[in-house]
Amino acid sequence: MNRLARVVLCSACIALLPGVPAVHGQEASRGIPATDVGVPGSGPIRRAEWFQKTWNGRRDQFLKSAKDEQGALVVFGDSITQGWGDRLKKFFPGAKIANRGISGDTTRGMLYRFKEDVLDLNPTGVVMLMGTNDLAESATAAQIVGNIKLMILQLKAKNPSIAIVLCTMFPSSPTKERPAEKIKEVNNALLAAVKGDSSVIVVDTWAMFANAEGNAPAELFPDLLHLNDAGYEKWASALRPVLETYMLIPVPADDFKPEAGFVSLFNGRDLTGWGVQATPEETIKQRENVLKKNPNGPVWPIFKESKSFDSQIASDDGRYVARNGRIVVMTPAEGRRIQTLSTTKEFPKDFTLRLEFRATPNADSGVFLRKPQLQCRDYTVAGPYKNLKNYKPQDWNVLEVVAKGGVARCTCNGEVLEEAFKIPETGPIGLEGDRGQMEYRRIRIKTEG
Repeated sequence: MNRLARVVLCSACIALLPGVPAVHGQEASRGIPATDVGVPGSGPIRRAEWFQKTWNGRRDQFLKSAKDEQGALVVFGDSITQGWGDRLKKFFPGAKIANRGISGDTTRGMLYRFKEDVLDLNPTGVVMLMGTNDLAESATAAQIVGNIKLMILQLKAKNPSIAIVLCTMFPSSPTKERPAEKIKEVNNALLAAVKGDSSVIVVDTWAMFANAEGNAPAELFPDLLHLNDAGYEKWASALRPVLETYMLIPVPADDFKPEAGFVSLFNGRDLTGWGVQATPEETIKQRENVLKKNPNGPVWPIFKESKSFDSQIASDDGRYVARNGRIVVMTPAEGRRIQTLSTTKEFPKDFTLRLEFRATPNADSGVFLRKPQLQCRDYTVAGPYKNLKNYKPQDWNVLEVVAKGGVARCTCNGEVLEEAFKIPETGPIGLEGDRGQMEYRRIRIKTEG
């Protein structure tokens, strides 16, 4: 089933499904339960007076706005989510977004209020960031991830094809009872728990924010826990590519026209002119060596025959999708999945290739130039060109390749990546997918002679 289909099940069916916890007595009282007895999930629930006041106040607001926020994109979490405030309107103009963050909340508290605060809104999608307060209350990674898994289960029961955007836990500081090793443990357990689940789109926000020690940088987290304005802008930039791909926020129109002499390699509507090539023997051997060293390594499909995707809006497996005037390399459910979409035409003459790309945090992709691959990634996090001054994380970047006489000069936003990149006499242009989401647009080429 298409991941973007909006198939909504009757909410009453959720409680009847095996493995989905029922929340008893929640309709009778919107307050925090007095004890843990009968409360689904595991781990801490906060009951301090200040927190109960915050919880009750926020949930009263949620109840009043619920009717107007039906069918919204829901952002769900704790104080970091609550802290979006009016910034949601600033960074995502025109989008219908419901903020369901409560300062101080833990994952078990979120699970308890999940039906009323999230499911009952019939959301089009959900952005989830949670777990940091659990660590401050000495919860284990298993407890945190277990609660998140139960929430995901409820979402999928409500709408099997809903887009669930899961942010990895942000870095913090040992001084905040949130040491880097504990956060990494939770994130690793979370990634393992959702691996293979095509409903969950992971955005690696930890990698985007963490400093060299794995902690929160003070210039974005003044108190080493909460974001400032610049931090929220960075988080918004990380979410925007995914939210646009899943049509959860408005997408700006693109009326770009190629320069004189250039020909578009992508028509903006479908994958005509693109396809997959039969996997060459040398790649099969490379794959075998990689998986021999690491049996749990990346998924690496083998294609016995070449196939064109003319008139198709997506590749057969849905990894490559033509949407919003872009070729989107979708985030793989497996975490990593190595494959290539190539032009069905080869380019033996000297050429100038221009395109724009946008990467989610830590995304890994590449552009094949006849045969060899030029790394095209979220450079400042994923490398290999980490010291670029002009690269714009989670924004559109211009890649230009000028191929002459068997070598190519490759630049990103005018900054040199490779001065003399060796390429063979002929071959197609290819777009690799590995991890994260990568988008390519305005793909055009000018051949000489």
